Amino acid sequence: MAHTRQHLFVFLGVMFISFSSIFIRMAEAPSLIIAFYRLLFTVLLLLPLFLREGISELKTLNRNLIVLSTMSGVFLALHFYAFMASLKYTSVTSSTVLVTIHPIFVGLGSFYFLKEKMSSGFVKAVFITLIGGIVISISDAGQGNSALFGDVLAFLGALLMTLYMLIGRVARQKISVTTYTFWVYLSSTITLFVINLIVKKPFYPYAMKEWILFLAMAFVCTVLGHNVLNWALKFLNPTFISTAILGEPVFATFWAMLFFSEFPGMFQLIGSSIVIFGLLMLIKKTEQPKI
Repeated sequence: MAHTRQHLFVFLGVMFISFSSIFIRMAEAPSLIIAFYRLLFTVLLLLPLFLREGISELKTLNRNLIVLSTMSGVFLALHFYAFMASLKYTSVTSSTVLVTIHPIFVGLGSFYFLKEKMSSGFVKAVFITLIGGIVISISDAGQGNSALFGDVLAFLGALLMTLYMLIGRVARQKISVTTYTFWVYLSSTITLFVINLIVKKPFYPYAMKEWILFLAMAFVCTVLGHNVLNWALKFLNPTFISTAILGEPVFATFWAMLFFSEFPGMFQLIGSSIVIFGLLMLIKKTEQPKI
């Protein structure tokens, strides 16, 4: 079958990404510190590739592109913090599903800010997805304010991811993926470094387990996960990649059951299924002619 190798790598990439919530839950360091070291180690891992392929391009970029890429990095940093913080309060299932709804906001942002046309079924997809999110939130509200606060943080993480992606859509038209990715991660790292200094979070000491988890998030989730999906875009339909990414909450829920004995409730499963159905509808409609 054509592209069998690429399909396998996409499957593995999504699986590696799904470990992110598990590693975060295992870590005991503050969320801001977890986010900082994940991105710092990612920058260090990508540095050789950037020095070989991207540094010459960076020197030729105009100020506007650098500013846009830096802004994208700031929003990515805040996204990671919100997502990681949410896992301290709510379940792995709720957090990963609510963060995954960002394509809905990207579609809305593209319509209002980038003046892109909506597909005919977009509004229906938004409505269905939001209903699923409400079902999840109502379910978590019954578990106390802590879980609901975690849902709010996950929702905020989706909004911040939207800003990161919308800005990136503009910047990536004139920058290679290597240069853009490295600069965004570097900007994110610096942003989190400054925030940690301001709020006086300790950069050390941490147990060896924490350092292993920081490195695992960078290598497993980012390099073997997100970067593999970026590579696969050269060979596969973006719609297939977008659909495959919806497998992250499914994998993450399975790992949470395996490692933490954290089983989702009935309404969480119902709400999550509605959200994923709405996102699948959105992905399908974006391939149809615009109106």
